[in-house]
Amino acid sequence: MTATKPTMHPRLMLSELQEHPLRQRLNNEFHARPPVPLVGAVLVSHLVFKHSTEKAPAARENLSKLCQGHVCNSIDSSDSHMMIDTGAFRMRWELHTEFSSYTFFRPLATGEELHPDVTAFDAVLPKWIAGIPGKLIVATHVELRSTSEISPDSVLASLTPNGRTMVAARVADNTAWIFTDFKIDNGFSRFLVLNDSMTQRQTGRTVQRLCEIETYRMMALLGLPVAKEVGRWLYTGEKQLADMMDRIGQAKSPADEREVLGILSALAADVEHSVARTTFRFGASRAYHGLVMQRIEELRETRISGLPTFFEFMQRRLMPAMNTCEAISRRQEELSARVARNSQLLRTRVDLELERQNQELLGQMNSRAKLQLRLQETVEGLSVVVLTYYGSQLVQYLAKGHEGFAPPQHRRDHGNFNPDHRRATGPGGRGGCGRNWRQRKVARLRPQQEACSLRLRRKSFFKRWFPCLRHGNPSGQKAYNTTCVPSSTTRLLGILK
Repeated sequence: MTATKPTMHPRLMLSELQEHPLRQRLNNEFHARPPVPLVGAVLVSHLVFKHSTEKAPAARENLSKLCQGHVCNSIDSSDSHMMIDTGAFRMRWELHTEFSSYTFFRPLATGEELHPDVTAFDAVLPKWIAGIPGKLIVATHVELRSTSEISPDSVLASLTPNGRTMVAARVADNTAWIFTDFKIDNGFSRFLVLNDSMTQRQTGRTVQRLCEIETYRMMALLGLPVAKEVGRWLYTGEKQLADMMDRIGQAKSPADEREVLGILSALAADVEHSVARTTFRFGASRAYHGLVMQRIEELRETRISGLPTFFEFMQRRLMPAMNTCEAISRRQEELSARVARNSQLLRTRVDLELERQNQELLGQMNSRAKLQLRLQETVEGLSVVVLTYYGSQLVQYLAKGHEGFAPPQHRRDHGNFNPDHRRATGPGGRGGCGRNWRQRKVARLRPQQEACSLRLRRKSFFKRWFPCLRHGNPSGQKAYNTTCVPSSTTRLLGILK
């Protein structure tokens, strides 16, 4: 069941060229899912199971069990495609992103009548069908007959005006007729293809396109229930956003704005969650719808009088559902953008209020810094004045203390000369007995007088400063200066005393 690996050309092998590891795989994917040539009357049963990507290995494993009860010949095989022929039927398996399809081909005898319960996979064990991973999303029968067996006029004559809405068209340049109503009857939708002059490959391509139209139609419609669910929630979200805008206009304080901002943030989170949950589904529905319309275009259908064509039917029935999905997706994006703009607007208002508060705080800090600077400058100036004063006082006291230890100066007091006290002199004013005796007496008493005067000054200083040194400057006490003498000056005065 595995495909043989193609060999390299000898010239390429001799050149030792390095082949890209994905070359063969990409080329096989390009040629994968070819149409099956069909001849004569054939019954085709097409089953599609929707599953997640994690179920792909289980689907491949289940395929291996199919050949346990049948002799299988692998006609074509790849990672996502396999064609098996058992003699009783042929089966084509295709793996897609969201689903896997199983198409069974069973030849019919000319003129064979089909029972409503007959399928193309009657030879397959029900246990194997039950083991297919995923959930059944598409089940359709394509009955291929020739116009010699069933004439198109007989089919048209069986249609009643009050019956089911029949979709019909002539396809492939008027070489075949197709009839269907896209309704599920007995678990299957049904297509009737009447071949007039199509070739084998044209017949295979036409049947394949019909199976793909039914598959992609159902997969595209998976977005409609999601759109309806999200549409109900979007109405509530849009109304809530309008209320939030009214509250933003009525907000009078930063607390109100922060409250509204919190609600808007919660609404934005819900919108983004809805967008993330539905983006893939809406995108897939849009892609599947494009494939449906492409396959219908490839049919090259021609109108049958009185009946709608496939394109008209899809435009009337499928297009509104796709437009609903597109509108809901667009509304989600617009609501997300509006919530983001409103949140940004409110966040800007809150940020401006915070910046204003920060500016006020910085202004207060600046004022306090200026006040501290002024106080520092004042203290420094006072410190310079006080230190200068203390230094001058210390120099003064040291100078006064030094005067008590200086030797007496013996000089002639010319200003206090008394001629009455002059001793008897001879010619020229000189006596023979030396200086006047009063001058000698004053010279002897001068040191004692100066020492007595220094003691009196010190006593007067202590009488005035002693209360300040002990108790500060009491009221009524006349101080020498407004500033008390510090402890260092007190110790110096004690030494001098």
